[in-house]
Amino acid sequence: MVELMELVRTGIETIILALGYPGIVLVMFAENLFPPIPSELVMPFAGFLAARGELSFGGVLAAGTTGAVLGALALYGFGLWAGEGMLRALVQRWGRGWFMSVDDLDRALQIFERYGYPAVLVGRVMPILRSLISIPAGMRRMNLRWFLLLTCAGTGAWNALMGGAGLFLGARWDEILIFTKQYEIGVLIVLGGLVAAGLTIRLSREWRGRRRLGDMADEA
Repeated sequence: MVELMELVRTGIETIILALGYPGIVLVMFAENLFPPIPSELVMPFAGFLAARGELSFGGVLAAGTTGAVLGALALYGFGLWAGEGMLRALVQRWGRGWFMSVDDLDRALQIFERYGYPAVLVGRVMPILRSLISIPAGMRRMNLRWFLLLTCAGTGAWNALMGGAGLFLGARWDEILIFTKQYEIGVLIVLGGLVAAGLTIRLSREWRGRRRLGDMADEA
């Protein structure tokens, strides 16, 4: 496993150094389809290159988010097309090569069924789930506009954090792997709080709007 991760890391660095922004798009797209490619290796390294002046941080963030959203959209479409039975059969037969199991798929389904749309946003910070959460969203025909909006928001926030860490740490960018293992749950809690706050504000506005409409109807 360690040898595989070293191989993945070398491949990521080679692609980004050779292609620049398109390389970041490509690797982040692949990261969604192939979970062993962690964004914790991609974005901090890209942030490190921004710190050296080889790339701009804004370009790094845009490229990383674009690639991740395109990958998530591909999985959303696959979930929409394949259905649960076919997905289970495919994961059972081929999932080992993607370090994915039927239990992982079941967990993603359960999380989406329980939490709904916010799971798409918060799931973007969790290993494996950041890829799999797009599949039940497609299976359950989640509104595409909301899917893209929440995926962009969650991915953008995570990429900004990871890229910013690389920008700050410089040549020590790979130390972010230690940080993410220790503080991943903390990040999840923070994002979960933001989701709850956002939903509360939205529901409050909708309630006030309906109340105003009711008052206008009474006056008429």
